[in-house]
Order: sequence, then structure tokens, then C-alpha cells
Amino acid sequence: MNEQELQNLRQDYTAATLTEKEVKQDPIRQFDKWFNDAVASQIHEPNVMTLATATHDGRPSARIVLLKGFNNEGFMFYTNYLSRKGKELAKNPLASAVFFWGELERQVRIEGTVEKLSREKSEEYFHSRPKGSQIGAVASPQSQEIDGRKELEAKVAELEAEYADKDIPKPSYWGGYIIKPRLFEFWQGRSSRLHDRIVYKKVDNKNWKIVRLAP
Repeated sequence: MNEQELQNLRQDYTAATLTEKEVKQDPIRQFDKWFNDAVASQIHEPNVMTLATATHDGRPSARIVLLKGFNNEGFMFYTNYLSRKGKELAKNPLASAVFFWGELERQVRIEGTVEKLSREKSEEYFHSRPKGSQIGAVASPQSQEIDGRKELEAKVAELEAEYADKDIPKPSYWGGYIIKPRLFEFWQGRSSRLHDRIVYKKVDNKNWKIVRLAP
């Protein structure tokens, strides 16, 4: 594809609108509504989110992770604490998450602080996963260089034999995080790029200020 063809790739959005009057006063409730809409629309993996972190000196990185829970406190995901994102969060506990549901022409952006979930919560989730996923979490030194895939496969085979008839303990280097939001942006695609952008800014522990941004 040449540059001109790439520049001509565009989509006009006409599916819905979003106004200050129709959104919930609580952004978690608004997210819950939109998330349920995405599930009802049978969007493939509606819990996929882009997670952006940064080093202590501001060098950003982003990747896809899966949302594994949300409540009034925030948004939860699980990973290896020694991965790149884990190391970045240890020194700079701030993150942004983005959900894009193209079929609904919607996007949600969340910014906030990040904390580790309790060991008990991480244990509970770890042991709810399929055994193969548990073994994968133990076997993989996430984000570290390895000599080849055979090294990884050999470790998996070793663990499968070791834990064939017993539970796999959660490794100390694996667990959950929660993003505690300070800002939400709900984006609804509109025609001619005049998109609706409704932002919630946290005022205090309970209240949010709702504003509209220019597209």
C-alpha cells in the first residue's frame, strides 16, 4: 500500500451520539453500560485494552492486556511483576488504558494511579485459570531474552510432569494490579470527524466533573 492509499483509508461514523445529558453521573456506571453494550454486541474479546506505562524518566511503552475485573475502586489486570510493564509500574505507578470497540464506534480512555492487588486476590485469580495458563505464567520469564522457543517448551514440559497431579503454587513474581482512575474519556464516533468526547475529571474522593472536549 502506498502513502496515498493509506491516507485515503477512512471511515465515517454514524452509529450513535453521546451528550452530557445522557451520560451517567458516575463514570464507572457509564463504563459498565458501554461494556455491557459491547458484550451484548458479541464483540470479540470486549475486555481487550491497550495499557500504556512509562519509565521513571517518561519513556512510554504500550501493549494489549485483558481486563479481568472492575468495580468502584478501579480496573484490574494480571501479569508478571518482572515484565517490562511491571518494572515500569514499580518506579512510576501511573498508567493509561484504552478500550476500542470499533463495531460500536466507541472508545474509552482511562488515566490513573496503579497499585498491586492483595496476594489473596492474586492467588484466587491465579488458581481460577486453566492449568495450562498457570504453567505458562510460571514457565515464562516474561520480557526477558531467551535462546529460543525450545527452551520455553522444555520448561513447560518439565512443569507439566512435576504438577501432573497437584496444584501449581502461584509464583511470587506474578499477580494483579488495579488502575485507580483520575480521568475518563468516553469517545463516540460521529460523522465528518466531529466526534463526541465526554470527559470525567475527579474532583475529590466521591465527585467527578463532566466536560466536553472538542474533537
